[in-house]
Amino acid sequence: MNLGQLIGLLVLGICLYILWQIREVLLLVFAAVVLATALNRLARRLQQSGLARGWSVTLSVGILLTVLIGFFWLIVPPFASEFRQLAELLPKAIDQLNPWIKQVQSNIPSQLAPYLVPQKPGGENTLSQQLQQQLQPFLSQLLGGAGAFVSNTLGGLLSFLLVLVLTLMMLAQPRPYRKVFVRLFPSFYRRRVEGILDECEVALGRWIIGALISMSVVAMLSLIGLSILRVRLALAQGILAGLLNLIPNIGPTLSVVLPMMIALLDGVWWKSVAVLILYFVIQQFESNFLTPYVMAQQVSLLPAITLMSQVFFATFFGFLGLILALPLTVVLKVWLTEVLIKDVLDLWHSDREAEFNAAGEAESQKVAQVDQNAPILPDKTPKTPDSLSDEPGNGE
Repeated sequence: MNLGQLIGLLVLGICLYILWQIREVLLLVFAAVVLATALNRLARRLQQSGLARGWSVTLSVGILLTVLIGFFWLIVPPFASEFRQLAELLPKAIDQLNPWIKQVQSNIPSQLAPYLVPQKPGGENTLSQQLQQQLQPFLSQLLGGAGAFVSNTLGGLLSFLLVLVLTLMMLAQPRPYRKVFVRLFPSFYRRRVEGILDECEVALGRWIIGALISMSVVAMLSLIGLSILRVRLALAQGILAGLLNLIPNIGPTLSVVLPMMIALLDGVWWKSVAVLILYFVIQQFESNFLTPYVMAQQVSLLPAITLMSQVFFATFFGFLGLILALPLTVVLKVWLTEVLIKDVLDLWHSDREAEFNAAGEAESQKVAQVDQNAPILPDKTPKTPDSLSDEPGNGE
């Protein structure tokens, strides 16, 4: 390895290290690209109806802001009220369990009582007092981590604002950003990169349509099921379940927590169990039938590839990587198919195809010639000792 190759390898290592350090920023940029692609498709649909590009982009952004404001208006105030009511009823519910706990304690043998129900020397401990004693370290730790929670919340809001601003910039003038990216490639390959970017845009658009279909079906099924069970805030919880479905595997699990807690406010335990069963059935239907079928029709992603991509991106890029696992896999699939398979492997195979075909034909002719010269039945069969003993003159 000469000096030039060594310097090139060193520069490559430094570039990979820098990219790894700014991976979260790159993921935010990719999220902005995905959002800009969705809004751009909406703007193009509006342009087909006769609107100018500027008005189409403005209307698309207005629709996005309306959806965001409507989401917070439907979700945040009702859930805040329900949580306040839940916080007021939880101590009362714990106190109501005290008679039942005392009845159970009275049936426990005296030999086992000190081990199962520890008490203070001064008297009996109620259930609420025991819970307060057990929860005090947890509450202290929670209050100690309030600063970190506020910091993470502010960081999430700033990241969201960054994605929104980048989306608006890319949506307003997409061509300059695209040209900058294309110029990173050699001149002879830039036209090919333009075609690959078009394929990526089409694939992302299909994934967005598939994701919207899955989210809508899950939201509708959740709304219908919660309405039948007469759980409060069925519309808000259905919308939240549909949005959380965008987070693979983890989102559907998180979406069942709030409906079960709100169902507990009605004082009927079986309603929470019914909500759990309802969401389990919806999740099984979505993960085993709906999403595989929709994604196979839209972007042709195998279920195993989808699961492995979620594990991979979540491991290396954290929670944001998990959210963006599917669009990243869609784009990566397009680049691997177009660059590695079509532009490298297929062309490499076509260059040596004549050589391999000639070698294969020569081998086939050789085998055919051997088969043709071989007799169907041998003229003389090898004689065994038994056959020799059967010949005339060899008998005893």
